[in-house]
Amino acid sequence: MLLTQSLLLLVVTLHRCYGFPSYHSLGGLSEREQDAALDKLSKVAVYPPPPPPQMEFNGTKLVHDEAHPWMPLREGDIRGPCPGLNTLASHGYLPRDGVVTPGQVITAVQEGFNLEYGPAVTATYAAMLVDGNLVTNLLSIGRKTPKTGPDPPKPAIVGGLNTHDVFEGDASMTRADAFFGDVPGFNQTLFDQFVDFSNRYGDGYYNLTVAAEYRYHLIQQGIATNPNFSYIFPRYFTGYGESVLALNLLVDGRDNTPVLAGRKLDMATALSFFRDSRFPPDFHRASAPGGGTGFQEIRAARPVAPCRNLDGKINNCVVHEPSPSETGGCGLYNHFIDEVIALYPKPKGVLRRNLIINMHYFYTQFEKDCEELFPYGRL
Repeated sequence: MLLTQSLLLLVVTLHRCYGFPSYHSLGGLSEREQDAALDKLSKVAVYPPPPPPQMEFNGTKLVHDEAHPWMPLREGDIRGPCPGLNTLASHGYLPRDGVVTPGQVITAVQEGFNLEYGPAVTATYAAMLVDGNLVTNLLSIGRKTPKTGPDPPKPAIVGGLNTHDVFEGDASMTRADAFFGDVPGFNQTLFDQFVDFSNRYGDGYYNLTVAAEYRYHLIQQGIATNPNFSYIFPRYFTGYGESVLALNLLVDGRDNTPVLAGRKLDMATALSFFRDSRFPPDFHRASAPGGGTGFQEIRAARPVAPCRNLDGKINNCVVHEPSPSETGGCGLYNHFIDEVIALYPKPKGVLRRNLIINMHYFYTQFEKDCEELFPYGRL
């Protein structure tokens, strides 16, 4: 469970699915064309620095402070499907334009939310490997943008966190499924449902009971309305994960009520994060590093089998039995590396170098239990 949670915890902070897309072909690029593209990339290449260290003080503290005021979006600023990262950017814990480095993300999610260090490192580099520009060491927290630099050759995506079925997925708490359009934008209808379930099951607050009921509702709603609905591994895990993340990290850290003992999130605070990307006034981060408490409890309260609608039909959610590589541990690490290889089948030069480096940074949280893989050789 520790390895699985390590990979999933920041994945849900980045908000939503960490499945993988259907890859493009190499598009007929000749060897010469690929070499020309890589020569261009070498001129803007950045050597990826190691992850920043774990922060020394990990207790609660004021995070909506004078050094980190909320500011409205400027023209060209990017926000994405993750309210947590959006909030950190709007307060200057991350660059306000929404284009970030892995190190900036790892530092910001610790400083702003007290997210546990190991999962922060692992999933940040997971995001970088599938959605970021590995040559320039830049990642968009939302849409694809030229601000991350020239793209590596296809089938690499470099699409930012908005890319569907990469870190963005179905059955989100406040963002619509990709089938319905504006994925990263706040969805008022879904938030109204969030409020309704909080009123019905939590006396006006979001708690663990509400989390279980609302997650079940979102899954059933997706099955009934989205002909392309997919809730299989690993989205199956991350969906439950995002449901408890709100209780672990979005409640003021001066409230020491344990998640399993009734910690609750009020609707004004939820709206401030989900819609406005804004820390509430005088907000203090969580009192201890964490993020995943309650995961098993809400999953057990309303058990649902992983499934996806087939043949473009609603209410046709066929159960998907996971392979060992989808359920965690070293199998999950190995599965992820296979997916990176699909995006970068024959990297050369600085691209190969930076892939090897970033894959090692991703591996560091698995090193006690798993053998490191070197599909591109060693430096």
